[in-house]
Amino acid sequence: MSAQILLKPVYLDKPGACTFVAIKATTLDELVRKGQFPKPRVLSTRRVGFLVRELEAWAESRPVSDLLPPPNTGARKSSTV
Repeated sequence: MSAQILLKPVYLDKPGACTFVAIKATTLDELVRKGQFPKPRVLSTRRVGFLVRELEAWAESRPVSDLLPPPNTGARKSSTV
């Protein structure tokens, strides 16, 4: 039986970065253009990625909200009609 080691990724692609910080791709693009989000890093001649530690720092820098999510956020729809 071999032990499996789970490693934290160093880079995320754009869809992964969006999922990681819970924003849409269009919002991510806009924030990058405005200089309000970490820019992707060049990984090779045809690939870029977002550095996870920069995404974490950005997420930690977000202001704390006094607003609660609306009551229907994440709620499952009833299967009864």
